[in-house]
Amino acid sequence: MVTWLRVKSSAGSNMAEELTAGSSAPDSVQCPVCFKDLEQSAINGHLDACLLGGTADSSPMTADDSGPPVKKARNNNAESSVSSSSSSTSSSSAPTPIFSVFQSNKSKPSALGDRNSFTKPNSKGVKRGLTEEPGQESADKPNGSSSYGTDSACNNRDMARRSLFTIDKPLAEILRPKSLEEYFGQNKVVGEHTLLRSLLETQDIPSFILWGPPGCGKTTLAHIIAVSSKKKGTSRFVSLSATSTSTNEVREVIKQAQNELRLCKRRTILFIDEIHRFNKLQQDTFLPHVENGTITLIGATTENPSFQVNAALLSRCRVLVLEKLSVEAMGSILLRAVDTLGLRVVGPDTTNFNPQDGQQPVIYIEQQALDTVAYLCDGDARTGLNSLQLAVQAQLSLAQSKALQGSSAVEIVVKEDHIKEGLQRSHILYDKAGEEHYNCISALHKSMRGSHENASLYWLGRMLEGGEDPLYVARRLVRFASEDVGLADPLALPQAVSAFQACHLIGMPECEVILAQCVIYLARAPKSVDIYKAYSNVKACLRNHKGPLPPVPLHLRNAPTKLMKELGYAKGYKYNPAFREPVEQEYLPQELKDMDFFTWNPKNTMF
Repeated sequence: MVTWLRVKSSAGSNMAEELTAGSSAPDSVQCPVCFKDLEQSAINGHLDACLLGGTADSSPMTADDSGPPVKKARNNNAESSVSSSSSSTSSSSAPTPIFSVFQSNKSKPSALGDRNSFTKPNSKGVKRGLTEEPGQESADKPNGSSSYGTDSACNNRDMARRSLFTIDKPLAEILRPKSLEEYFGQNKVVGEHTLLRSLLETQDIPSFILWGPPGCGKTTLAHIIAVSSKKKGTSRFVSLSATSTSTNEVREVIKQAQNELRLCKRRTILFIDEIHRFNKLQQDTFLPHVENGTITLIGATTENPSFQVNAALLSRCRVLVLEKLSVEAMGSILLRAVDTLGLRVVGPDTTNFNPQDGQQPVIYIEQQALDTVAYLCDGDARTGLNSLQLAVQAQLSLAQSKALQGSSAVEIVVKEDHIKEGLQRSHILYDKAGEEHYNCISALHKSMRGSHENASLYWLGRMLEGGEDPLYVARRLVRFASEDVGLADPLALPQAVSAFQACHLIGMPECEVILAQCVIYLARAPKSVDIYKAYSNVKACLRNHKGPLPPVPLHLRNAPTKLMKELGYAKGYKYNPAFREPVEQEYLPQELKDMDFFTWNPKNTMF
């Protein structure tokens, strides 16, 4: 048996030597490539044909073929060349001494055919993978329509709708609008005849900052701009997130934008999500490039740009305020989701459910359940859609488990209780370190100042239920007791200080009733801001005084030493307890004689 064969080529002869020790040369040898038995005189030519991609022939070669082999090109990966050449034995053309890597595309029709076997052209001529992500086709086409024939369009649409409940992506991400026609709730910013709407339609997009609460559509609006830019090809869109992007990556994007503008005359739109996560030094990176028009910056933030965005960058961008979505806008968004998912909306009095429609179970949802989502999500579209998805998935899983147990017809109805169970409680928007923190404490302060008990309790509850520190609220009440109540009720300050100490001792949630008691006391107490105004006037007098401040009068100074007495310190001072009647003497500097800070107007100051 031959274990290995070494082939030697010389100018005048071809000779094969068997490496197995002690054995004689056999009459036939085996090709190490195609494992065919050949004569020794034909093995060299046969090896050349196999290695060069030719068709191996098991018949003995002629004398003409047994000559010196054609010089082979070098190939470092011999095994891959051998396997690729042996797989093309079905070709009817003559073997070529050129490796396939140097051949043109015309000589490799099989490779193109293999590539096409994984894709299918749609009606627009764009290749789409067969192993498509569930729900992708229905997201790209309205109502999940299919372009592969009208007979299977309905089945494909039902399958796409069912798959939306089983994929890992949140429903809010799947149903993200791709055009302004599907964008609800921000008519003041991108409605008809608005400035931004006209600029977006003409692709003349300025740099701006989108400021609004979570789930109001900031990122969605940026995606709509990206889709529009890609369709028209007027600009290049780059999306980054400040939570995971370094300054070096930003500089690299800006460098690419400079090259794009210089070579292709195409501007770059750079979208930075959560731009407030960049510190002031990182935000300075955008300044010169926004100034000279290299990039068009679109930032999205939930924090007040006045506090979180660099003032120099803010002056180069326009701030667009997106409001919290209204209940009507949330209803439109939920109805669009219901239509896409193929759910059927029923009223509270509907009893004739049809559990099955054909071979697929029908999923019903009560109108009251949709209304509950619209009200409890607090204007957050992301929370509303994901809550709807969670409730439907739970009921669908329950129905599937019952079907496995033998139930013939299972009724799938999403009710209001299912929605409340998923949300647990009202979705309260509150950020202890952000804009809502200052808004609520301001509302609480002004409600107590206006002696409105119910409003004061409401804003207190908004803060405490949102996770606010009770000691912070107690400190603000101490301030209010002196600023707004003052001497009109001298007991207000001890009441507020006692509330602060009690909150410090027992903490939440027991201290909430203590804060409520203090809030009601301060709201009902008489109000006086005389002390607050008088001290504010004192500060204004000191800050507006021109020239050096007047010295303390000599008779008001102490004279603990002999030198100070000789200089006139304490001379002429009248000790008030030593007189039965009121003492007439000046206590203010001569420049401020007869000054009354309770009635003085800083605007009319002469100092």
